[in-house]
This record gives sequence, C-alpha cells and structure tokens, in this order.
Amino acid sequence: MVAGDGRSVDEEFAGLSKSRQRALEENGLGLPELRRIAAEEGGERRVRHILAEYAPSTSRWDFQGDRWAGGGSAVGPWMRLLLVSVVSVVVCLLSTYVINKYALFVGAACGLAVLWALLRTPLSRAGLVVRCLVGAAYVVLIWAGSQSADAWYLHVRGQEATVTYATPVNQGSHGVRTPYCRVKLPDRSVRQTFRNDKRCTDADSAGSKADAIIDPSGHYRPVLGDKSDIGGDVAGYVSVGAAAILVLAPLTAAYMGRRNETQGGRADRAGGASA
Repeated sequence: MVAGDGRSVDEEFAGLSKSRQRALEENGLGLPELRRIAAEEGGERRVRHILAEYAPSTSRWDFQGDRWAGGGSAVGPWMRLLLVSVVSVVVCLLSTYVINKYALFVGAACGLAVLWALLRTPLSRAGLVVRCLVGAAYVVLIWAGSQSADAWYLHVRGQEATVTYATPVNQGSHGVRTPYCRVKLPDRSVRQTFRNDKRCTDADSAGSKADAIIDPSGHYRPVLGDKSDIGGDVAGYVSVGAAAILVLAPLTAAYMGRRNETQGGRADRAGGASA
C-alpha cells in the first residue's frame, strides 16, 4: 500500500508529528483506517490527499509545531507564556520596593517559571524565534527593572522640590574614601542622594539651594535635578521596546497559530467533502 513518493501508508503516517497522528485518529482516520482506504480502488489518491492536509507546514512562519507542546490548541501555550512572563516581570519590579537592586535575584527565580512556559510552546522555526525574543526581552526587563525601578518611580510619582545641600558623608573601603552627597529636604530631614553632582561634594556648597525630585512617601532617596534628568535615557527606551516585544511576540504567535488552525480545519472539511 503506497501513499505517494514511493512511501507506504505506515511510513507517511510515522512521518507526522504525534499531535497530527492523534488528530487523524480522533477524526476516525487512524493508521488501520488509512490502510483500509488505501486498499480500495483509487484509495491511494484519497490517502495522499488526507495525509497532505495533516503534513507539517513547509512555511517557516508555521506556529503549530508541537514538540513539547503536548498537542492541543496552538493558542493556549502562547497565552500561558504571555501571562507567566508578564506576572514574573511585575513581581520583580514590585520587589524592588523592598530589596532594591537585589530584586534581580527575584527576577532570576521567576525566570524558571518563564523557562518552563517557553519550553511548553510549539517548537517550529517561527516558534523558536518567538521563544528567543521573549526570553531576551524578559532578561532585559528584569535587569533594567531591578537597576532602574526607583528612577522610573520617581519619574512618574516624584515631586520636584528645592533642597539644601548638607555636609557630604565620606564612605569607602580598602583605604579609599569617597564623599557622597546629602541634602536637607523641605521637611528638614537629611537624606543621601542617589548620585553626586559637581557641587554637592564641595564643602563650600553646604547651605546652598538645589533642585531635586523627592519621593512623597519618603521611601526612595532624592535625585538631584529635575525629571528630565531621569527620563528619556537609552535604558528607558530599550526597556519600553523589550516590554512591547514581551507582550506582542506571544500575542502574534497565538494569532498566527489560531489562523493556521482555522485554515487547517477548513482544509479538513474540504477534504472530507471531496472524499
């Protein structure tokens, strides 16, 4: 019983992925039934047509590859990846409020869940591209988020105020001491700033005024300058791009996978009608 290209029905069937084999069996077209059809007069042509509809797509933009996906809908794994990755990034960003830059370790731990979701998505050439994009976007976001979440927060929620330079504090290690800027806030509390400027470490500057962005809740340290000094940097633009990729890549894969499923269903119905 030859189905086409000199290969038997058994060889053609074995060449299909596990999920496509299951789909044939669920539609009553398992290997025994295909053998029976091929044995009939003109049955080989019908078998070739049936197997062609279930053969792996030759398009490099096929999102229905099923290795590690466990079959089923091509949409579900991508939506699960979107949910897991977005939640993991949010958890990492929220943890910066408590542990600051050490939130990177939280993001790395959550990355195990993202990795699991990545490995559960369809593995095709297009799916592999989406996996790489989402994985890279996640790494960028947890790194930038853990290092810059405080600045992002102040850019959105911070208040511009006039502060007074206080005497800098000297800190250091291994015999090297470095002065760090401190300022007196409008509520008369003294806080160390995120970074120094050219004036704050000068002993003669103590008592002079400067502009700063302060946290209304008092959690984050003030930043000298105005909001334009902590917004619009390269890291911020890269993070926005990574966030867009993290969301749009799996959504696009889910849409394409759903469209491929719909087209495949139409082809199956057409094949059944012609049979």
